[in-house]
Amino acid sequence: MTAEFDSLEQRIGYQFRDRELLAQSLTHRSHAQTPREVDTNNERLEFLGDSVLGLVASQRLMERFPDLPEGRLTTLKASLVRAENLADVARELKIGAYLRIGRGEEISGGRHKKGLLEDALEALIAAIYLDGGLEAASSFLDRTVLSETALDAAKDSSTIDNYKSALQEYLQARAMPAPTYEVVEETGPPHRKTFTMEVCVHGIATRAEGDSKKSAEQKAAQQALERLLRQDDQDDNDAAGNDAAQTSETEGSPAS
Repeated sequence: MTAEFDSLEQRIGYQFRDRELLAQSLTHRSHAQTPREVDTNNERLEFLGDSVLGLVASQRLMERFPDLPEGRLTTLKASLVRAENLADVARELKIGAYLRIGRGEEISGGRHKKGLLEDALEALIAAIYLDGGLEAASSFLDRTVLSETALDAAKDSSTIDNYKSALQEYLQARAMPAPTYEVVEETGPPHRKTFTMEVCVHGIATRAEGDSKKSAEQKAAQQALERLLRQDDQDDNDAAGNDAAQTSETEGSPAS
């Protein structure tokens, strides 16, 4: 696959020192044919790439829009990192043509599936990060998912059109249970009712009001999604702090 990797590296604007990382980022679990290959698919890289993307997206949004409040930045981030957007970037880079997938996925059109493309892009982000560091990964993201054009387009769009769908995508991408919605209260006269909806995500309930069940559901889903993204940011910052502390301890340890 040397020639194919040359072509892909030109497309993404990054040349790997360790091409095994690149190969792994493109390998779907359906490609495994031996027990060893089961452990060399792109699922672990996808997990890491999601965190790298979230960290860099938060930083770029804060730099690009220093006057926007936290809630608006959270909304923009959700728009930028949603599954459909990542799949679109993967399509632009023609990543599907380079995927290593099993025969079943090949027959069923796996090279064009949104989920496989999104996962491969996140795995590729992680591969670049492991091969060249945060600066290399950030540079790749600045050319693709987080370009100035993409950031400005996200700001110019009003909001995510459907927070329920965005929340569903977020949970599906992390193999978490689907949210549940329930009407907990109806108040006011029949012609001007106010509905209170509750969405439960992973055991945590969020409530919101609206003049219809649909609007209340959307508001509750928005608040739940923003809470999850804030937690992601906190987890990313904690992980970065731990990595820095470990590096400092290693550098400060006396040579044996």
